[in-house]
Formats: sequence, structure tokens, C-alpha cells
Amino acid sequence: MHGTLPRAAPERRAFPVPARLPLTLRLALRELRGGLKGFSVFLACIALGVAAIAGVASISRSLSDGLGREGRRILGGDLSYNLINREATGPERAALAAEGPVSVVASLRAMAVAPGDGGAALVELKAVDGRYPAAGELVTDPPAPLPDLLALRDGADGAVADPALLTRLDLKVGDRITLAGRPVAIRAALVSEPDKIANGVGFGPRLIVSEAALRGTGLVQPGSLNRWSYRLQMPGASDADLVAALERVARAAPEAGWEVRSRSNADPRFSKSIERFTQFLTLVGLTALIVGGVGVANAVHAFVERKRGSIATLKSVGMPGTGVVGLYLTQVMLIAGLGTAIGLVVGAALPFGLDALFRDDLPLPLDPTLPPAELALAAAYGLLTALAFAITPLGRAHDIPVSGLFRDAVDPARSGVRWRYRIILVAALAALVGLALATAFDRRVALIFIAAAGLAFGLLRLVALGLMAGAARLPRPKRAAPRMALANLHRPGALTSAIVLSLGLGVTLLVTLSLIDANVRRTLTSTLPARAPNLFFLDIPAADADAFHGFLGTAAPGGKIERVPMMRGRIVSLDGRPAASIRPPDDAAWVLDGDRGITYAEDLPEGSGLVEGRWWNAEEAKGRLVSFDAELGRALGLKIGSSVTVNVLGRNVTATIANFRKVEWRSLGINFVMVFSPGTFRGAPHSDLATLTLPGGTDARVENAILRDVARAYPSVTSVRVKDALEAVNDLVGKLVLAIRGASGIAVAASLFVLAGAVAAGHRARLYDAVVLKVLGATRGRLLSAYSLEYGALGLATALFGLIAGSLAGWVIVSKVMRLEFVLDLSGALVAAGLAVAFAIVIGLAGTWRILGQKPAPYLRQF
Repeated sequence: MHGTLPRAAPERRAFPVPARLPLTLRLALRELRGGLKGFSVFLACIALGVAAIAGVASISRSLSDGLGREGRRILGGDLSYNLINREATGPERAALAAEGPVSVVASLRAMAVAPGDGGAALVELKAVDGRYPAAGELVTDPPAPLPDLLALRDGADGAVADPALLTRLDLKVGDRITLAGRPVAIRAALVSEPDKIANGVGFGPRLIVSEAALRGTGLVQPGSLNRWSYRLQMPGASDADLVAALERVARAAPEAGWEVRSRSNADPRFSKSIERFTQFLTLVGLTALIVGGVGVANAVHAFVERKRGSIATLKSVGMPGTGVVGLYLTQVMLIAGLGTAIGLVVGAALPFGLDALFRDDLPLPLDPTLPPAELALAAAYGLLTALAFAITPLGRAHDIPVSGLFRDAVDPARSGVRWRYRIILVAALAALVGLALATAFDRRVALIFIAAAGLAFGLLRLVALGLMAGAARLPRPKRAAPRMALANLHRPGALTSAIVLSLGLGVTLLVTLSLIDANVRRTLTSTLPARAPNLFFLDIPAADADAFHGFLGTAAPGGKIERVPMMRGRIVSLDGRPAASIRPPDDAAWVLDGDRGITYAEDLPEGSGLVEGRWWNAEEAKGRLVSFDAELGRALGLKIGSSVTVNVLGRNVTATIANFRKVEWRSLGINFVMVFSPGTFRGAPHSDLATLTLPGGTDARVENAILRDVARAYPSVTSVRVKDALEAVNDLVGKLVLAIRGASGIAVAASLFVLAGAVAAGHRARLYDAVVLKVLGATRGRLLSAYSLEYGALGLATALFGLIAGSLAGWVIVSKVMRLEFVLDLSGALVAAGLAVAFAIVIGLAGTWRILGQKPAPYLRQF
């Protein structure tokens, strides 16, 4: 009868927890074996924000790496030396040729005239030599060697045309056009050009001809607006070799006035634009993450509520409050780690997905990569946000006694948060702010964003507290549904704060974007054309200026004609300081970046007003004086008497600032940053710039007729229709706005997740209310009416706040940052606010519908 009992079989666990792990981590992993119920919104909020930040960072890094990898192709060589309005001299060409083979590309705007009455169109003309393309591949349709396509044959030079030009002039491959009266045969359509990015944004379709064809047109004249690019080929040269070559050329031609680029930084302006746009989109992603933090707080609060029994049990067997908080904080951070990992995977995959799906359609070189530093930054943002928003609801459980935890089902206990948890909260927020500032391209913008986010949170919190306080003080309605709705707004555990915060941020963002979009489009499409000239005319030969003026007067009787001399120059130094060593604010840096249009005048130009100093008299005009834009002058640290040195036609000219002017740039009239006295450039070759404003406003038929007649009578003059230029800018702005809308949609989606999470977090309290009220005789219709009034009131109050806050934010961005005229157009904003109210009601009712269908008996046994 004696014996041994068989040994019990070991418990089989799907996910065994190693015994050597710390106790807190072991307990946390055991509890998580029950699943992630209630954390779906938590995971979605963290994953969405991290995916946005990681995706933007990954795409930006891929673009930067692509530009670096394809720098030689984009630039057309290893080094590029660019000159405006003149060709390189013999000694300058010799200095370049001493370093390696040189290819030459000339760029200018010209008018292409179709045969018969087919009309004329502005084109971005590109003249190339026999070495083009020295790097990369030019793709044409039909494919053929470029020298054959551009060769002089059958009495006409060849050309490769952008398909947009063929469409605009109703042409096909094989047809002929004229350039400055010279016949040109279109022998192929342009599919892609390797150096397109380096050419910048153009206002017309591309037309490629040979250098010989360009010289045969006579478009290259002293003072005409053209750009000559000398591309130095140094295959196999290291970066150190390029630096040495740059130094040798600089010593050989010290005053050439080159704009120099290297393959390692083929387009500095484009790289800066990527960095600025990346910062903006990263801040939008961080907004989504911070909005999602509210969802994190709601989810953690609901989690603590569900774990009330477990917390009571742990405390009753001796676990201290610190241990309880540490246990559940570990669980929360493990779940946050999972959400962060999901976001990182999605974000890191974005550039690879874009490359796989749109490789042939992308206008920019993309080199998909996994950037460890950027992904680590996104992960840090996600984990710090989870910690910041989770520590307060978790910390409240520290000092609640065991009896209070058991009694909370019917009498919720209130407790504060210990200082240790507040310190953790402050540290996490400080780390978030520090990361945002340390990684920002423009710390001022990042600081403004942080201040605005903090202000928005504070104001929304005050709105929620005001609603609760107002609801508590209002007289109680006689009808049951309104009375219940009013009570729900201020009762313990009310959803007011969570809904106001989540919905308020979303509505504010939507209203802000709506107003920015409306004002930018209004400025580009309605306001400016009403005040601006109809046509601009460039490269008017000085010898033909008077005759051209008379021609326009005959073609447009009653039209207003303005004409000024124009040259191109690049600022070399200010007060003796080289321009390259000056670090101006971002909104003034463009003045020092590349060449600028300059002019000279005896009288103060129209559209300008003196701010400081006085205009020169006839005697003073014989000297070297300059009038500078007042706002830009202040940003560059200039004053009356400062010296400005510009390089014009390869010569450095120094002038003294005599006065500052306020310039009305938005009029689109003839305005310049710098207006020199006539004596500064006496005898220098130049062309004229003219504008024509028609008396009847915009008339496409008249404008096209003038364009055609000017192209035939004065083939060397380039005509620009202002409306076409505005449409090109509007198209570019539209693409930027679309990208901003897409990124901001992530923040709005996070707000919706938070709203849904807030409703889900109040499930237990709503269930308790519904059960008790149904026992007392309340019908489903009456309860739905009460909840509809509650959510409608919250949505209306939040929408009102969003309209006010979004309007203020839109005004600041439009008038102070973009410096455009702000008009309060609330048409789109009101739609967004109305949708917010409707959405709040729908989400709220959707979350309570299932509760109202529950039978009371099973739940009465639990309470």
C-alpha cells in the first residue's frame, strides 16, 4: 500500500518566463500573457506617431543619400562653375581645362514660335556642347544619339522638346518652330534629363538645342539674361582632389564671380529645402504623437481601473506602492515598446515602398536605406511620450489603501501624485523638448512649435475645467435627458477632459490648415492678378528699347508700360565681410544665395517708399550709391554708409548704402532688392526689363496675340505671361500643401483614435449608469437622447475653441511667417468644425449603443 505518488506533469506554458529575470519584469510578463485587451488605442496612437516621424526621417535620409550618390549625375560633372550674363574668358577657360575635360551648358528663357498662327510659348532653352551629357543619360522618344538629334540638317537645327511644349503649341515630333527667327526641327520628345534638378524650377517647358544653334539665333548678347555652366570632369578624383582643384582655380581667377558647386553638394538650396520640410513634417508627426499621448493616458487610466483587484491583492500581501507602480509601468512600457516597434517597421519601410512602386515616376533620386540614428530618434520620441503620459495615472495608485481600492467600485477614492512621479513626468517632457530642439534645423521654429503645443494643451484643459464648472453651476433642467446630460459633463470620471483635448487639437489643426490653404491660394489666384502686370518682357536690347516701347504702345493702346535697365549681379561682400562667411536669418539668406536682378535709377522706383536716408540728387547720382530693401537690410545688419560689393559681368563693384526702401513685393511690379545710382554702372552693357498692364485687366486673347506679335517682331525678347508664372507657382504650392495635408492627416487620425479611446475608457462607468437607470425604468431612447446632448455639447464647445484657436494660429502663420495678407475665410473651417460636432456625437453614441442593449441582471451581480 505504500508507494510514491506519480510526479505531477509540469505546467505547459505557451510563453514561459525565465526565472532569472528580475521579479518585477517576471510579474509584468506573466500578466501580459492575458493579452493586450484595452490597449488597441494605446498601440495605435504610439505606432501612428512613431511611424510618421520614422517615415519622414527615412524618406529624408534616402533623398539626401540619393542626392549624394547621384551628385555627379545631377551636377553634370564633378565640379560646376556657373556664370550669369557672360561667358568665361580665355584665361578662365584655361584655368578650368588645366584640371580636366570641361563640358559647357547654357540656359536661358526664349520664345518658341509655331508656324502659321500656331502661337508662341515661353521655353526654358538649354544649349549643350558635344560632351553632354558627361554624366548620366538623356532619354528621348524616339531614342537616338543626341548629336544626331541636334545636328543641322535640311536647313534646320535639331531640338529635343518637352512633351508639354508639343501639347501647348499643338505640335508633333518632326514639326518645325522658330527661335529668334531661326528654324528649328523637333526631332524627339524629352523623356528625362539627368541634370534636371540642378536646373531649378522653370516657368516653361524644356527645349534642348546645340550650342551652335544657340549662337546662330543671336540670343546671346551683352547684358542678356543667360547662365553659362562649365562642368569639370574629374573621374576617379577624391574629395580632397576636388578641394585642391577648387583652390587652384580660385587662385587663377580670383574675380571671376563663379557660383561653384561640387558633386558632394550638387544643389545646396535643394538640400536646405529638404531639411526645412523634414523639420516641419517631423513636428507634425510629433504633434500626432503628443495628441496620441492623451490616448495613452486614457488607456492607462482604464488599465489601472481594470487592475483594481490585482492591485488590492498585491498590496494586501505586502507589495509597497512603489512596487505596484513599477510593475504596471513595466507592463505599459513593454506595450509601448511593441507600438514603437510597429511604427519603426512601417516608417522604415516607406522609402523602400516608394522606390518599388514609383521608381520611374519620382522626380528625385531616392536611395532607400535604414537610418539607425533617425530610427533611434523616432523610438525615443515614442517611448518618452508613453512614459510622460502614463506616469501620472499610474502614480495615483501608489497611496490608495487596500480598502479604498476595493471600495472604489461604488465610492471612487481620490488621490494625488507623489513628487517622485511628477519629477519623472517633468524629466520625460524635458527630454522630449530637448530632442526636438537638438535635432531641429531651425530651433526658433521648433521652440515656437513647443510653446504653441504647450499653450494649446493648457487652454484646452482650461476649456474642459470651465465646461465642468459651468455645468455644475447651471440650474438643473426639469426634463430627465437634459438633466442627465448636464450631470455627465461634471460628474466624477466624466469624459469631458479627454474628449475636449483630443477633439480640440484635431479641430484646431484642421481650421489652421484650411485658413493657410485658402489664403495662399487666394493670394496666388485672385488678389495678385488684379493688381499685377499682365506681361513681363525680358532681354530687351538697349538699342531697341525705345522702338519696343512704341511697339507695345501700338499693340496695347491705353496699356501701362514700365521699363527699367536690368543686369544680374551677385553679392560678394558686405562691409568687407565675404558673403560666404555671413550667417543671416533664414528668411534673408536668399539674398546672398546666387545672383540677383539689379538696376539703376535716377528717381525713387514706383512701389517703393523711403524708410531711412534720402534719395540721391543729380550730382550724387554720378557716384556709386545703392538703395537697399529696408527689411532685408536690417536682417543682414546693414546701416546707412555700409558698403555693398557685387560682382557684375565678372567685375567687383562696391557702392555705399545711401538709403533704405520699403518694397511692395506682392504687387508683382518691377522691384529690386538693390537699386544703384546711374553712375555705378555707367557704360556697362545691359538689357531692359518691361511690364505691360492692360487697361481691361486679364484678357487671354489679347495677351496671346501680343506674345505672338512680340515673338515675331522682336525674336530676342523673352515674354512671360504673369498668369502662367502664377499657375506654375500655384501648382508647386499645391503639391506642398498636399504633402502637409497628408502629414497633418496623421495628427487628425491620432485625434480620432484618442476620441474613440476616451469613449472606450469610460465603458465601465457608462455600463454602470445604464444598468442602474434601466432598472429604474429608463428607456433606450431616453438614454440615447441624454448621451446625444452630452456629446453634442462637448463637440460644440470644442468646435468653437478650434475655430478661435485655429484662426489665431492661421493668422500668425500667414501674416507673420509667410508675410501674406490674411483674410478670415471660414468656409472650409466651418465645415471642419461641423464635422467635428457630428463625429463626436457619432463616436459617442457608437460607443454606448452596445451598452444600452445589455441586460441588467448579470451586471448587477458584479457591482
